[in-house]
Amino acid sequence: MHAKPGDWLIVEIAGTAHSARRARILDVSPPDGAPPFTVRWLDTDRESLVFPGADAHVMTQEELDALDARVAARAVEVQRHILGRRRTP
Repeated sequence: MHAKPGDWLIVEIAGTAHSARRARILDVSPPDGAPPFTVRWLDTDRESLVFPGADAHVMTQEELDALDARVAARAVEVQRHILGRRRTP
């Protein structure tokens, strides 16, 4: 896993009651971009030093924007499908 400042660390959380945690990578100490990373967590606004595990991956801002757009489009599609079924007798 390699990153640069400005990338996002995404930590997948198992279970249906949880979603992935996101953290903006602020600093990468090793010159090759390997962990540990200094991050600021989006949900708590706290900074921490992270040694990511197997449940984590790095995304660029562009990759995250594209993912968020796909998720939003899928949500709209599902809502349209649900509303369409309600109108059908």
